[in-house]
Amino acid sequence: MYNVSIIGAGSWGTATAVMLAKKGCRVKQWVRREELCKQIKETKENIPYLPGIVIPSNIDISSDLEYCCKDSDILVIATPSHAVRETVSSMKPYINSNKIIVNLAKGIENETLMRMSQVIEEVLPDNKVAVMSGPCHAEEVARDIPTAIVSTARERKIAEYVQDVFMTPKFRVYTNPDMIGVELGGALKNIIAIGAGVIDGLRFGDNTKAALMTRGIVEISRLGESLGGQKHTFAGLSGIGDLIVTCTSMHSRNRRAGIAIGEGKSLEEILGGTSMVVEGVRTTKSAYDLAHKMGVEMPITQEIYNVLYNKADVKNSVINLMMRAKTHESEDIAEINGIEW
Repeated sequence: MYNVSIIGAGSWGTATAVMLAKKGCRVKQWVRREELCKQIKETKENIPYLPGIVIPSNIDISSDLEYCCKDSDILVIATPSHAVRETVSSMKPYINSNKIIVNLAKGIENETLMRMSQVIEEVLPDNKVAVMSGPCHAEEVARDIPTAIVSTARERKIAEYVQDVFMTPKFRVYTNPDMIGVELGGALKNIIAIGAGVIDGLRFGDNTKAALMTRGIVEISRLGESLGGQKHTFAGLSGIGDLIVTCTSMHSRNRRAGIAIGEGKSLEEILGGTSMVVEGVRTTKSAYDLAHKMGVEMPITQEIYNVLYNKADVKNSVINLMMRAKTHESEDIAEINGIEW
């Protein structure tokens, strides 16, 4: 069977390790903090990040990064997106060009505005890089709840190899050649999920959330296409699929953070009260900067940025969105085709 190392011990990294170990893969998992590493070994449970899930005994848990990088065919990056560059740089002395790097982190680097695969390729230019993304809460994957996800890479054979490694009767993997679209869909939906949470925190209703999600995927697609992504990708698992699950589930940290904001809590208070990373907060800044750089209109992202970084009042932000200048629903199509009524 496959030799796989999971680099990271958050909820998604742990769920992936559990799934592959059950499949029969030889799995190592790197845990950054020695204290957490010891706790997982002793209790057979990752209590801070994935409570209630028994860690199979055939997962080799270690805080030694060199050990975890050796003798593995695939290295799976399962850290927060802002830690990807540092983590991969630390791995570099211990790996050769034969290792395939699979990224699970969903985000856009604040400083460079790079996608995660671009960050990895910059640090490890000789390694093949694949990305997996889609609607997949760790809490459900770890409990063998049927899930479907997307594998993408620059080369079809790499995406299909990753598909073979991860596919199980409870975890279906599709391939998609659109690496840009898959990554951007997975990253940008976290922004809209914060907005969905705000709606819940304000005690608005289903109408409001449906409007936000529908217009949200328009923004995601608009920015994604401007950066080279394909429109159809955003209608798939890594686009609308991931958006639905993140905007509607209480497993979603981004939605939970948005709920707290809608209820009047400060961002500092919210982030200080969790050990888990709310990816959408950093991604909002990256998307805001990218939208300005590319000249792309993203009104929802603009308002969420104002709430998170300029302490704007959320109720005023809702009014701003509702009272924007009148337009076609499909304004881009209307402009291109010159539709006249």
